[in-house]
Amino acid sequence: MEKFKPLVDTSVKDAESKVSEYWKDIDVLKRTLEKGQNDPSFVFYEGPPTANGNPGIHHVVARTLKDWVCRYKTMSGYQVKRKAGWDTHGLPVELQVEKELGLTNKQQIEEYGIAEFNQKCRESVFTYESKWRNMTERMAYEVDLDNPYITLDNNYIESVWWILDKFNKEGYLYEGHKILPYCPRCGTGLASHEVAQGYKEVKTNTVIAKFKRKDVENEYFLAWTTTPWTLPSNVALTVNGEVDYLKVKKDDEIYYVSKPLANKVLGEGDYEILEEMKVLN
Repeated sequence: MEKFKPLVDTSVKDAESKVSEYWKDIDVLKRTLEKGQNDPSFVFYEGPPTANGNPGIHHVVARTLKDWVCRYKTMSGYQVKRKAGWDTHGLPVELQVEKELGLTNKQQIEEYGIAEFNQKCRESVFTYESKWRNMTERMAYEVDLDNPYITLDNNYIESVWWILDKFNKEGYLYEGHKILPYCPRCGTGLASHEVAQGYKEVKTNTVIAKFKRKDVENEYFLAWTTTPWTLPSNVALTVNGEVDYLKVKKDDEIYYVSKPLANKVLGEGDYEILEEMKVLN
């Protein structure tokens, strides 16, 4: 028991550091690969983080879950190759560089020079790489950091294009329509996590849209929406069978509107009631 005494007398931080250094010295990951060289293969490519920002506790949680899978497969008799990666594309990288350069729109990027801006993005993506490596080693996350895949590398880009080409030739790609948040300043669609990066509560105008009644001139259903950007893709309108509706005339047009909301939408007394109904009757 005497040989373990130094760990008892030292601080938790020092003990953690000594254990981490020991694992690094013996290269645990390499030894598990050598031991499993005759075992069936299980290959793990990490969903790559972006190294132009500091790692956080949420990254520790996510990487712990990833590590569990790889350790379990190793103990289950597989040779588990674990490749780290770096995500170097996308708006987070561009926006960070724009802030550093004091740019506020795409025209300023063009004036600065697209090639020069791209080079700045390339330089910025590994700003915090050493902190990511330190976090990875401290939490004992076993992954090959020395030979990562990097999304800006031409080998990676060409591999992705090869896969997409193969998908297309085998008929797995198709053209469709999907509603996405859109940033007019950036000139691109936004993923949900990109929207969340700039999340804040704001007041915005809503829309009351006129839906033309089929085959009837100048008759419209009025519908209120908080998501007007979805209107171009609408193909149907639903109504509530339990609500009373009014058929009214205003300014030479006929509207169908919910009775409780008629005054609010059309103005009190500023319309002629032609009929009251349940829509399903």
